[in-house]
Amino acid sequence: MTALARIPVWMSVDEFLAWEPGDGRAWQLVDGVPQAMSPASITHGLLQGELGSLVRNHLKVNKSCCRLVVAPGVVPRVNASHNMRVPDLAVTCSPSVDEQHALSEPVLIVEILSPSNQAETWANVWACTSIPSVREILILQSAAIGAEVLRRGGDGSWPQEPQRVTEGELGLESIGLCLPLAEVYAGTRLHR
Repeated sequence: MTALARIPVWMSVDEFLAWEPGDGRAWQLVDGVPQAMSPASITHGLLQGELGSLVRNHLKVNKSCCRLVVAPGVVPRVNASHNMRVPDLAVTCSPSVDEQHALSEPVLIVEILSPSNQAETWANVWACTSIPSVREILILQSAAIGAEVLRRGGDGSWPQEPQRVTEGELGLESIGLCLPLAEVYAGTRLHR
């Protein structure tokens, strides 16, 4: 029997967490359906590592109670019992509790947009806007230097369109970080 033949058609988050596909791949749960995630490109991985280092260092230097988590499970409020998305990075300021599979109260979500998975990434982004604690979502481009930022308004609403940043400073208000966008791309083939 192949791994594909063993993929359940519909699962709850609890069933997903107990499921062991045994194929060595990363999975997320999208509306009850397990979805395999392709391995990241080198540029994607470099961006994830560089931004992760910049954010972690910023939090440490500022003695923040917030913590960076790589590839955490997050549970959108929409269809919560059947969704566990896995963004590239997230920051939470909630205290750690016993080992958990879903990140508690993320304030910042980061997704890296690859040309091959744009629809899935944007679906994750919009699903994450339903998480009450999320204040900001950063979408980094991996095919060119550029970012898009969605920031929750004071009234709790999200903008219709993200703010685009293609040069200059990238501001992440949720964690008080402002840095040159080009710095995030250091070490990639895109760095000028």
